[in-house]
Amino acid sequence: MPNLVVILNGLVVIGIVASAILTARAKSVLTSVICLAATGSFTAVAFLMLQAPDVAIAEAAGGAVPSKIPYVIALKRTGEEGDYDEEETQ
Repeated sequence: MPNLVVILNGLVVIGIVASAILTARAKSVLTSVICLAATGSFTAVAFLMLQAPDVAIAEAAGGAVPSKIPYVIALKRTGEEGDYDEEETQ
């Protein structure tokens, strides 16, 4: 029977990978920024579980969400929808 810590580590890794894939495949910029913040949050939890609370605090305080706030504010101020058009990317 697997240990609870092993299960939680696996779930965190799955969360990191899933949110990173969603970040790359998102159709709008806002969705991509939110998924990127989720990736950083999962990374902070992973560092905390790896017994590195100083790195986890640094990731949570600067890397996970606060650094994404300017992106969201800029998107809202410019009024850009952030949707990618298939014709523009080809």
